[in-house]
Amino acid sequence: MYHGGNAMIQINKHTALSDEELCFKVSRSSGPGGQNVNKLNTRVTLLLDVARSPNLSDRQKTRVRAALSTRMDKHGVLRVVAQKHRTQEANRRAAVERLVELLIDALKPTPIRKKTKIPAGAREKRLREKKQRGRLKQQRSKRDWTDD
Repeated sequence: MYHGGNAMIQINKHTALSDEELCFKVSRSSGPGGQNVNKLNTRVTLLLDVARSPNLSDRQKTRVRAALSTRMDKHGVLRVVAQKHRTQEANRRAAVERLVELLIDALKPTPIRKKTKIPAGAREKRLREKKQRGRLKQQRSKRDWTDD
């Protein structure tokens, strides 16, 4: 198990995580690597304890929990796995990049939907088309079948 150094990872303008908050676990990867795949630990699992993070506000923690609940355990630890690359270092970088992407998406504010009024022209056009359709159906049904 490896804990990061002492740098800050920028998530957005107002939020950054300390490297010390990240916990890395390494294991054998099922990905590429040829003969190395059976003897080197290249798969990296990144763990972030969202519930105890000092750099995230309570509101941000709630948002992250709601958005990424499928990637978190019951204790509030977020898990990101990377095993795409052949080296542990490349997978470590990939895991951090993926974590940043996930957090950016989770912390993005949802836009407030503003109700818009249906334009008068659009309403009139819809009603005109309905009337036209009704007339057409009326014409079809009023046939005189007594011509025989």
